[in-house]
Amino acid sequence: MSALTLMRIGLAAVVAVTGVAMAAAPATAHPKPPKLPKTVPVRLVSVNDFHGNLEPPTGSGGAIVNESGVSVPAGGAAYLATHLKSLGAENDDTVVVGAGDLIGATPLISAAYHDEPTVDLLGRLGLDVSSVGNHEFDEGIDELRRIQDGGCHPVDGCSPAGRWRGAKYEYLAANVLKEKNDRYVLPPVAVKKVGGVKVGFIGLVTQTTPTIVTASGIAGLKFAEEVESGNRAARLLRQAGVNAIVALVHEGDQITPNQSPDACPVTPGAGSRIAQGLSADVDLVIMGHSHQAYVCKTKDPAGQDRYYTQGSSFGRVLTTVDFQVDKKTGEVVRSSVTPDNHVVTRDVTPDAATAALVQTWKDRVATVANKPVGKITADLGRAGGQTGETPLGDVIADAQLEAAKTGGGAEIALMNPGGVRADLTYAQSGSEGDGVVTYGEAFTVQPFNNLMQVVTLTGARLDALLEQQWQNGGAITRVLQPSASLTYTMNLSQPIGSRVSNIKINGTAVTDAQAIRVAANNFLVGGGDGFSVFKEGTNLWSGPLDIDALVAYLGAHSPVAPPATARITLAS
Repeated sequence: MSALTLMRIGLAAVVAVTGVAMAAAPATAHPKPPKLPKTVPVRLVSVNDFHGNLEPPTGSGGAIVNESGVSVPAGGAAYLATHLKSLGAENDDTVVVGAGDLIGATPLISAAYHDEPTVDLLGRLGLDVSSVGNHEFDEGIDELRRIQDGGCHPVDGCSPAGRWRGAKYEYLAANVLKEKNDRYVLPPVAVKKVGGVKVGFIGLVTQTTPTIVTASGIAGLKFAEEVESGNRAARLLRQAGVNAIVALVHEGDQITPNQSPDACPVTPGAGSRIAQGLSADVDLVIMGHSHQAYVCKTKDPAGQDRYYTQGSSFGRVLTTVDFQVDKKTGEVVRSSVTPDNHVVTRDVTPDAATAALVQTWKDRVATVANKPVGKITADLGRAGGQTGETPLGDVIADAQLEAAKTGGGAEIALMNPGGVRADLTYAQSGSEGDGVVTYGEAFTVQPFNNLMQVVTLTGARLDALLEQQWQNGGAITRVLQPSASLTYTMNLSQPIGSRVSNIKINGTAVTDAQAIRVAANNFLVGGGDGFSVFKEGTNLWSGPLDIDALVAYLGAHSPVAPPATARITLAS
C-alpha cells in the first residue's frame, strides 16, 4: 500500500467517552458471570442522496411512509437540523456520515451557486465524512476537488458569500482511480477517534457511474468493482491498526414500496451483492443511490451477522446505528449493533439558525427562482403505470421535441426518467398562486443543464434502442419517456429483445431502413443509462439547454394539462 494512501488517513480526536462494564453478581447467590470487555459506545448518524434539498421537498419527493405505515411530510434542512440535534449529533460519541449524492441534481437555491450552500450547511450540521456519489462528478473531478478544498468557481467566480473555503467534511472514494496510473483521486479511507477507539470509514461509489454521468464529468477516471476495492481499503485500515470498520457505499437495492423504513423488503441487487461480499473486517454497510429506506441483515463471508441500511433521499430519513467497540481489541461487538431509520418529520420546531441560512440563499436567488414561466391545470407527476410512461415525462419529451425541430429536424424525442427529478405540483409553493410554475420549480425538475441534441437512427436501430429499456436481464427497467409523435406497443411477456413492436411516428408505421431524427439530451446521446445504441447515431446537432426547452414550452402552451399516458400501449 502506497505511502500516499496512509498519509491521507485523517485522525480526528474527540472527547473521550467512559467505557461500560457490567457488575458481577454476588458470588454467594450465583456463579460469577464471565468478565465482559470494556467498551466504548459509538453512534453513527447517516444521510444519503440529499441532492441539495435545503427547502422542504414537494410532491412525492416530500413524503415518506413512516414506521406506522402512514405517509407523512418529511425533509427540509431546518427540520433535518432539529432531528440531527435530537439524535445526538453534537455529542462526542456521535459521528455524522454520508453515503453520496449530497450534491448534484439539486434545486436552483443550491445549484445556482455550484452547491456551495449545501456543502456549507452540511458542514455546519456536523457532517464528518462521506463517500462520493455519482452526482458528485456531474461537474467533473476538478470541480469536486474545488468543493472539497476551496476556491471560487473558475468561470462564475465567487458566490455572494465570498471566497469558498471548502467542505468541512471529507469525501472518500476507494474505487475511483486515475485511468493513466491507477492512483486514487480522493482519499479511499478516513479514521475518526471516538472515546479513545478508532473507527475507520471506506468510501465506495457504484461502478456503473460511467453509464449514468455525462462523459465529460468522469473523463480520465476509472470506477473499479466495489467489493474488491472495499476489501483493499479494509486491509489498509487493518494495517493502520483500525479494527472497527464502516463502509459508506453509494449503491443500493430496490424495495417493495410503502413499507416501514425499518423493514427489509429489498429485491436483491447490487446493494445486497456488496453487503454480502465485503470482507468480514467490515462491520457495517451504510448505503445510498437507490433512494430507498431499509434496514437489513445479512451474513458476511465469515458467517457473522452484518447490517446494511439506507435512508431514502432528499433528507427525509436519518439512519442511526449504535454499537459498542471493545477498548482492548478495537473491534466492534457485532451483537451490539442496533440500526434505526428515523423519519425527518416536519412536526418539530425547525432549527432557527438553519432556517435563517436557507432563507439567505433563497433571497439571493429569488429574482430568478420566483419568475413565473407558465401554468398547469393539475399536478404533473413522475409516477407511471405498468408501461412506465408518466404525465410529466411526456410533457418534457414534448418540450424537447419542440425545441429540437427547428435546426435539428427532430421527429421524435425521448427523455430518460432519471433526469426528471421532481413533480410539478398544482398547489402554490410560495405566493405565486395555484397552478403557476416558477423558474425555480421548473429547474428542480430539470437541474442538469444538459444540451438538447438530435441524431439520425434507422428504424431498426430505434427498435434496438427501445429494447434497451430492460437491462441486466430485466433487473433494471428504464422506460424512455416519448414525445406525442412516437407510439409503440410493449409486451412484457416476451423475452427481452423482443418486447417492442408496432412503432409509429405520427401514426405511420416505421420501417427498418427509415432514417429518423431523434432528439434527446446529451447524456442520453452519449450512451448514458446504458442506451448505447444512441452512440450509433449520425449527423449530430446540438441546440438549447433542456431547462430552456421546458421553460419555453410551458410559456407557449399554458395552461398545460396532464396528457393521457397512452403513447406506450401494453399488449394484453
